[in-house]
Amino acid sequence: MMESLLNWIEQNNWVIHVFGVVLATVLTNFILRRIIHRLHLRAEATASLWDDTFLDSAKRPLLLFVWVIGLSIAAEIVEAVSQNEIFQLTPMVRHIAIILLLVMFLIKLISNVEESVIKKRTLKEVDTDEVTVKVIGRLLRITVLITGTLVILQTLGISISGVLAFSGIGGIAVGFAAKDLLANFFGGLMIYLDRPFSIGDWVRSPDREIEGTVEDIGWRLTKIRTFDKRPLYIPNSMFNTIVVENPSRMTNRRIYETFGLRYCDSAKIGVIVADVKKMLQAHDEIDTEQTMIVNFVTLSASSLDFFVYTFTKTTNWVYFHEVKQDVLLKIIDIIHGHDADIAFPTRTLDGLETLVPPQR
Repeated sequence: MMESLLNWIEQNNWVIHVFGVVLATVLTNFILRRIIHRLHLRAEATASLWDDTFLDSAKRPLLLFVWVIGLSIAAEIVEAVSQNEIFQLTPMVRHIAIILLLVMFLIKLISNVEESVIKKRTLKEVDTDEVTVKVIGRLLRITVLITGTLVILQTLGISISGVLAFSGIGGIAVGFAAKDLLANFFGGLMIYLDRPFSIGDWVRSPDREIEGTVEDIGWRLTKIRTFDKRPLYIPNSMFNTIVVENPSRMTNRRIYETFGLRYCDSAKIGVIVADVKKMLQAHDEIDTEQTMIVNFVTLSASSLDFFVYTFTKTTNWVYFHEVKQDVLLKIIDIIHGHDADIAFPTRTLDGLETLVPPQR
């Protein structure tokens, strides 16, 4: 019995080798998993996000890489004693698997870096645009996928030059058939590069009836939510031909109002204008570093007009109106404080005699 077992082991020595390789692969995978887990715990204790990003990206590809190497070695051992031609494909399969693992690692790394940068932007640790970060991440992932595909085709024995030539001819045909789609694609690319607006900005166009908040910038369409909560889907190519105003990036908001006093208050207008200017210079919400004009300007038909031209510190639309209301009320108080009043259209008739009908 023992002799027959020894003979079987001697004749099937490759089984022991395969078992040893698989066992070594399992042990190596287990040890590597524990090492990565400890490194991950240390990385979490640091303030930097980059070590966490790299380890998270490399964990799965590394573990799969151990299995690819182990199983390919076991397949080569079987190939030495087997006549099956499928095992002759082991080197090529291993090569393709390693390329796929590298592509998996790079795509995961790009995605994790993108998330880390956006997280740092949320915490105001870096000054970056979220839309730009996302589009760069998309372009890098597409580049990695195309490069990986070309390398795999070369490994399979397919000529890359022929594929590229065919792609060039096909690209011309696709370009004619989908010129509008390409125009929108490059329009979106220009938005990403020039950054006339970002997600969350309030934009409007004097050329078209477009006004609202930007919710999404895609490859083909930009989604804008109007102030009455209607969604607008605008092809990106349109932004190449229209003027776009971005009020969200204004530095200040302007107060520009004209006030008319009665002609009977003409002696008081000088001191009223001076007091209004002093009030604006002392106001906490008025930016005194910007242009400020308070002057008597016009002798109108029914009033003596002076105007106020100044800028608030806030750009918030709602709070701006609170500030403007406060300024207007203070100006009215100043006018009334000098026993003057705001004029309204009047007409005075001089030299009119009342005609009394003759008595009969």
